[in-house]
Amino acid sequence: MVKILIDGIEYQVESGTTVMQACNVAGVEIPHFCFHERLSIAGNCRMCLVEVEGTPKPIASCAMPVAKNMSVRTGSEMVHLARKGVMEFLLINHPLDCPVCDQGGECDLQDQALGYGRDSSRFFEEKRAVSEKDFGPLIKTHMTRCIHCTRCVRFMEEVAGVPNIGGFGRGEDMEITASLEHGSDCSEMFGNIIDLCPVGALTSKPYAFVARPWELLETESVDVLDAVGSNIRIDVRDKQVMRITPRLHEDVNQEWIGDKTRFAYDGLRKQRLDKPYVRQADGKLTPVSWDIAFERIRREVEKLDGTELAALAGDLCDAESMLALKDLFSALNCPNIDCRQDGAVLQAQPRCSYIFNTSIAGIDQSDLCLLIGSNPRLEAPIINTRLRARWLDGDYPVANIGKPVDLSYPVEELGSGNQVLCEISEGKHPFCEQLERALTPMLIIGQGALARADGENILWSSKVIAEKYDLVREGWNGFNVLHTAAARVGGLDLGLVPSPNGIGARQILSGDFRETPLKLLYLLGVDEICPDSLKGLFIVYQGHHGDRGANIADVVLPGAAYTEKEGCYVNTEGRPQYGRAATQPPGDAREDWAILRALSARLGVTLPYDTFSALRAKMSQICPDLGNPNVISKSEWSEFGLQGSFGDTTPYSSAVKNYFMTDPISRASNTMLECTKWFLATHRVDPSANSAD
Repeated sequence: MVKILIDGIEYQVESGTTVMQACNVAGVEIPHFCFHERLSIAGNCRMCLVEVEGTPKPIASCAMPVAKNMSVRTGSEMVHLARKGVMEFLLINHPLDCPVCDQGGECDLQDQALGYGRDSSRFFEEKRAVSEKDFGPLIKTHMTRCIHCTRCVRFMEEVAGVPNIGGFGRGEDMEITASLEHGSDCSEMFGNIIDLCPVGALTSKPYAFVARPWELLETESVDVLDAVGSNIRIDVRDKQVMRITPRLHEDVNQEWIGDKTRFAYDGLRKQRLDKPYVRQADGKLTPVSWDIAFERIRREVEKLDGTELAALAGDLCDAESMLALKDLFSALNCPNIDCRQDGAVLQAQPRCSYIFNTSIAGIDQSDLCLLIGSNPRLEAPIINTRLRARWLDGDYPVANIGKPVDLSYPVEELGSGNQVLCEISEGKHPFCEQLERALTPMLIIGQGALARADGENILWSSKVIAEKYDLVREGWNGFNVLHTAAARVGGLDLGLVPSPNGIGARQILSGDFRETPLKLLYLLGVDEICPDSLKGLFIVYQGHHGDRGANIADVVLPGAAYTEKEGCYVNTEGRPQYGRAATQPPGDAREDWAILRALSARLGVTLPYDTFSALRAKMSQICPDLGNPNVISKSEWSEFGLQGSFGDTTPYSSAVKNYFMTDPISRASNTMLECTKWFLATHRVDPSANSAD
């Protein structure tokens, strides 16, 4: 610890702390533009000047480490004049266009100019003009406003790992531009530079000239477009989602979000289901009342036995709705219920077999990573940034089993599939030496591997590797399953898997149910399906978009999207988080649990809860883990998986081929469509993959 004086008051701070950090500890705010605690120090803006006793001139507090008995003055006349001078220089070329700038009301330069700006400038030369840059469909540029803080440059290089933005020229002639204009690779985290820009040089293109911040109602919630559960803020005006921005959560997403999370919200306005539909004799879906839709379902159900029914839960479902679905079909004596839309072989027990046991923040403590059929860059960009950050810390080998992956850090490609996995599990592969030397190794299994026909054997072999190389021991669990669906862990926690005498999603969606008496299929937000495999079934679809599920349904029930309802979502590491309603469902659409409750009454098996709070209370009673938000419940290590033969030579591949179109919301988004077109040059995007038919 080092003793220093800040404005005459003595403080103890850790050695190596910068003067700015020490001032923050002391509760003294230091104005700045270029400094960001998650980026390297640049010292460009000089707005953070302070006076240090014994120095002839002010120093940049962001770059100066503390020293023993250092005396710092933050409010002296010298400091005030220095900061006013810096502000005057920054405004020489910055246009005074606050009324038409999208950053207005949220601009750091605007805020600091209030405290340190002059009423007039002593400089009279013409302002610099900089041509606009093409940063793609997400970022709107006004580079004349740029103050050369280089936050965007450092983020893309250090955090995103795609250094396609740089500064060209020197001094006043310097320009921030991007090689994107020449079709180079880009990142799934690109939109974060909007938050980082302290002025209005980089703003959101979809949000341009849409709303002012003081017009928006803010709601804190969680993202459901992947399984990370990024903490977000939903901004609404006139019942419409205007934008989505990140919230700080150090253990999940820090202060970043992926581009799909940030920009796919326009898909919430398109292809929405706002009234019930029933398919008529001519094959057309016709809008009807709720009563007529429920009556049509009742007539079909009353003719069938429970074994002739099946229910599947989709990837965006909240835990409460899945519990209501389970209770309803259990009351109908139906053994065929499943939350594993992709056919993954994961079972409801033990919990350690289907969660990211290391935790997202625990990646920082690992010293080796083995990927098995996973591409974190496409499946979970937030987790990919954690892996990159750990690689940047040094001495962190990352290896991959499966098709080669293009990540933002070096990866050792071990091979394509089962043969390599078998060799590692038997200790016959050269990579085994690295596993044996590692102190805190981890592996990540993707859904692309677990959804294969031999997924159970892959899961079992991965467990063998975890046990053989000490990935699981007291105080450390390096066995991780990376999900792509926000609903998956919650569904498994609640036991949404078929009974021993039932059939699951794999059999149903592949058409492998012809020998069973299956007649009716209830789809709760299920859209990743092949319509041809379900011919002959009476299909009820409950969801919020007219996507694949609605197109093949005989009855369509309009539900609420994640921004329109309360709900519990359990992320890939097993952390329950509560989403909140920011607006209302359109038209006659209702919350999913309420639809299921009303339907149960019509079917004569009324569910034992009339309110959402009563449903959540029952959920917490059945699964106490879900009643403790933001708390990860660990489970004891035990047996799982099924040993079999390695006969399939097909390479492992990621479950996500197109990051920008993985769900009904993103497929309905024009912004995501433009992103798909823009990023085809990266060769990581298949325009047909994960997209609507």
